[in-house]
Amino acid sequence: MHVSPDTVADERDWVRSRADVVVPLLNDLRAEFTEIFDTDVDPVTAEMYRTEVDAVFADGDLAVNVAAFVVTLRELDVEGDYPGFVVDELLGRQLAGMIAGGQPLGLLGEAAFHYADVIHHPEDATAGSDDLEAALAAGFQTRLPGWNWTEGPSPFRVD
Repeated sequence: MHVSPDTVADERDWVRSRADVVVPLLNDLRAEFTEIFDTDVDPVTAEMYRTEVDAVFADGDLAVNVAAFVVTLRELDVEGDYPGFVVDELLGRQLAGMIAGGQPLGLLGEAAFHYADVIHHPEDATAGSDDLEAALAAGFQTRLPGWNWTEGPSPFRVD
């Protein structure tokens, strides 16, 4: 695989174009988390998603790594899938954490990935493609505003 600035731009465009799949999954996650964690999590629009995709890809160091993970997962398929279970899970988890941001959001993105991966199984998916969509949904749902506990200063900060 060769990743160039053109590759990164192409992958940004591809990730942006997946709003019709990623945003509903992202909002399903947020609805589930609202119930599971007894908190309020706002839904996300396709435009909010695309704006945040642009923000991720505006950071060149982050963008090249996200693009490489996206390309790898898009092309990954394993005959019989199970033998490749570890690699697609690892790549998906890492991508979700990368998109979510630094800690603790990175860890939350990784955890959300596993939940998204369990509930997302498109009919025509390859070993990597469903994990890619789950990773995008998990990473961006964690990164985007709407979680009430992230609104305002932390009660644990020391002044």
